[in-house]
Amino acid sequence: MVIDSAGPNGAPYSAAAAPNRSLEGHKLLLLIPEAPPQEYLDRLHTNFPGLEVVYHRLDWRETKTQTLFPEEEWKDITILLASGNALPTKDLAPKLQYVQLMSAGANHVLKNPLFSDTDIAFCTANGVHGPQISEWVITTFLAFQHHIPHYLDLQRQGKWQRSHTIVDDAVGQRVGILGYGSIGRQVARVAKALGSDVHAYTLHPRNTPESRRDESYTPPGLGDPEGVLPSKWFSGDTKEELHSFLSSGLDLLVVSLPLTDKTTHLLSAPEFQILSAKKTFVSNIARGPIVDTADLIEALDTGLIRGAALDVTDPEPLPDGHALWGAKNVIVTPHVSGASTAYNQRVFAILEHNLGRFSEGKGLTNRVSRRDGY
Repeated sequence: MVIDSAGPNGAPYSAAAAPNRSLEGHKLLLLIPEAPPQEYLDRLHTNFPGLEVVYHRLDWRETKTQTLFPEEEWKDITILLASGNALPTKDLAPKLQYVQLMSAGANHVLKNPLFSDTDIAFCTANGVHGPQISEWVITTFLAFQHHIPHYLDLQRQGKWQRSHTIVDDAVGQRVGILGYGSIGRQVARVAKALGSDVHAYTLHPRNTPESRRDESYTPPGLGDPEGVLPSKWFSGDTKEELHSFLSSGLDLLVVSLPLTDKTTHLLSAPEFQILSAKKTFVSNIARGPIVDTADLIEALDTGLIRGAALDVTDPEPLPDGHALWGAKNVIVTPHVSGASTAYNQRVFAILEHNLGRFSEGKGLTNRVSRRDGY
């Protein structure tokens, strides 16, 4: 088994551990805001009859796990589905082997000792956001292109007044996706349906068909699981390689990278200068600190880029009176692009999928790399 921590009876797991298809001896804690549907719990019981499942309600914002879940109960927990930042200490949960996060990002756990000082498998909810966030990206871009914010202002004033600017539709425009994960792949699918070209950028080279495949969770029929949609693929971890991508004629740049030390302020004044060649529209649905806010405001106000759509900001929440609110041609929403009525359903699907792999002694989907931080 890929997990290197102790098993339910204290014995260490190795890469060759025998499968445990019933998950006998394992105890799953669902430490989440809402209980899963009964039919889901019934299915887990049918598929994994040896697995004990415990639900304990915990608000998204709560972090005091130890006081809200009985301390003595932690000693037998081997699998945890957790929301927010609520994680136990290593000593409190000595048998814990697998943590399923409800977030697509893992930046909030990278420095937590439960992650940094153990071999416990952490898996993200990567894949749950693709449909709704891709809709947000395309919606805000097309709204800007079609002057919808301007016309809404005129509507509120009761004015019938046409813009003299002719709309550039999406056909033939080039979408650059910085971070070609599950969200980026679904953005690519929608962009291609509109007739746009797609360029992709990843940290590691994807030079073969096998390397371009996506092994993370994707809702059936969505995304780009085979990695065939981009007409050109860029990769690397140097500024020169990034700048080659940014200078490839992008009309829309979608930022969908994880936040790490390396990606903090990845986009700043030099990058906006490169994007000025096409006055690229910038869409950030990843994390605010990936973009230098002061440089972004300067790029917007001086017209280096034609506009931006931001669902994340730095700082966040964006304070009242902050200069970004008044920047030219910017759409700001309060970190809502990932919200969907299907969110929990997709998280439960990932957990169920990984429980199946866990029971068979296989590697877990969406596992966070301790080397790369995502």
